[in-house]
Amino acid sequence: MTKRPRKPPTPLLIDENAPLQSRPVKRRDPKQPHLPFDPMPDRVEPCLALLKSKPPQGDEWSYEIKWDGYRLAVHIEPTGVRIITRGGHDWTHRFPAIADAAKALGPTTMILDGEAVVLDEQGRSDFGLLQNSLGASGKAGGKLPSRNSILYAFDLLYLDGHDLRGLEYAARRHLLEDALDEQTGAIRISEELEADPDDFLAHACRLGLEGIIAKHRDRPYRSGRTGDWLKIKCIQSDSFAIIGYEPSTALPGAIASLLLGGRYRDGYKYVGSVGTGFKHDVARSLKKQLDKLKTKLPPVRVPGKNLVLTAPALVAEIEYRAWTNDGKLRHPSFKGLRDPEDLSETFRLPD
Repeated sequence: MTKRPRKPPTPLLIDENAPLQSRPVKRRDPKQPHLPFDPMPDRVEPCLALLKSKPPQGDEWSYEIKWDGYRLAVHIEPTGVRIITRGGHDWTHRFPAIADAAKALGPTTMILDGEAVVLDEQGRSDFGLLQNSLGASGKAGGKLPSRNSILYAFDLLYLDGHDLRGLEYAARRHLLEDALDEQTGAIRISEELEADPDDFLAHACRLGLEGIIAKHRDRPYRSGRTGDWLKIKCIQSDSFAIIGYEPSTALPGAIASLLLGGRYRDGYKYVGSVGTGFKHDVARSLKKQLDKLKTKLPPVRVPGKNLVLTAPALVAEIEYRAWTNDGKLRHPSFKGLRDPEDLSETFRLPD
């Protein structure tokens, strides 16, 4: 069987001065699939991890470290980069190193889901260090850019015109690893670890980490706390509104403890006080900030004397061991202030 003779080369390939001419565009064959581009969403409500006491078992689950920082969505768009918080605020200017690293990933368009952290000397994420880098505990009032923060990316929601949220997590993870092949710089992959989940959790707790995350490999990306993602903590940590303080009698111009409230129905409910976890300079800074928020109409009634009650405008990140039978935090410790713009992080009590 003989081969068909090759067509002679077009004038364009043999004569660089020949004029460019296009052929008439043919109609699309109706039998061929249509592959329209998906518009990039302005914002994606994040998938949240459901708290469990033990990690799930089975090959359908993947496991990684639980990072202690700020949840961010990094939008890499044709017009630039936007960094959006869990509450929907644009914090691009607050994370310049992450923004620069995102720009370097272009001209690809994508949405990365991840956690911004600052690492301590042992390589552990430290929420207090992150807050200090953002100026949350100082005179700047939480308005400094964090230049030493890192984004650990753990999901890819959009890539080059395609919305990936309908894909199963395993496929999204594969695309994420292809998109981020570097493990240095301000954007890194939150690594999956192949290990027995009970042993992994125990090891994480021994290292002083916050806990681990388990993700179902076969599920799409669904906003909210659906149970597709689970968090198992070594120690409890949540955000509570500051509704007042007890002045210090030993340290002039400082607080002795903070009064805390959780969201309850349409208001707040008192969940106890915290008197550990802050140094002298932080105790003085907190008093100055809270004195500007004094109110004669507190959100809840708090038992005790010599207390200063305030509007619930500041949110504190608190570590604690458990809950008492009367709904108070057991062994709480102050970790740092959350940004006032991010009040959506405040812990909500069940009805």
